[in-house]
Amino acid sequence: MTIFTIDEVKKTFTNGEVEEQVLKGVNLALQEGEVTALVGASGSGKSTILTIAAGLQRATEGDILFEGKSLTKMSQEQIRKIRASEFGFVFQSAHLVPFLTVEEQLLLMLNVSESKMKKREQKEEVEKILKLVEMNHRKDAYPASLSGGEKQRVAIARAIIHKPKMLFADEPTASLDSKRSKDVMTLIRDLTKTLNITTLMVTHDEEMLPYADHIITMRDGLIV
Repeated sequence: MTIFTIDEVKKTFTNGEVEEQVLKGVNLALQEGEVTALVGASGSGKSTILTIAAGLQRATEGDILFEGKSLTKMSQEQIRKIRASEFGFVFQSAHLVPFLTVEEQLLLMLNVSESKMKKREQKEEVEKILKLVEMNHRKDAYPASLSGGEKQRVAIARAIIHKPKMLFADEPTASLDSKRSKDVMTLIRDLTKTLNITTLMVTHDEEMLPYADHIITMRDGLIV
């Protein structure tokens, strides 16, 4: 089932009197329980379409539909609430809070997403998700003591702890070696299927493409 639609999205950036059209009319439909990978050369527009889809910036023209509702017509506060409750994010760097333990990182995300779970239920949910990503044995550890792969596993757990419907991943393996990259991509793929998440990922690493259900190539602001 289609849960997310990008409809004729265009994006123009203005620098003084100079205008640059980065996206020239992008159309894309994303299905539940599937991983879609966006690939293309630097400057092709793949990261721009990801940030627009995630509600982190506005399109110049076109529409973004999430569960049939137009994000383009929503206020910034409405989009913020959707990002907090329905979207999850994984970036190239884990961006973990240095003074919080692994468990505390996830509890913080539940609070940000305005979870209605009681304290005990939150702790049980954190334990469940950490087991899914094989990090429960490190729940009391601080980021400084984690390896790069472990940090990304925690970042993924944090991104899905509030049970989002969409997962946006921007170069999630770029800072990892080959083995850890494959481990992280296996985890993203398996969680997408297990939790029926819709995942949109930007990557430049061709070795990660076999983990995607769909591969979308962008060139000069268009899907080719």
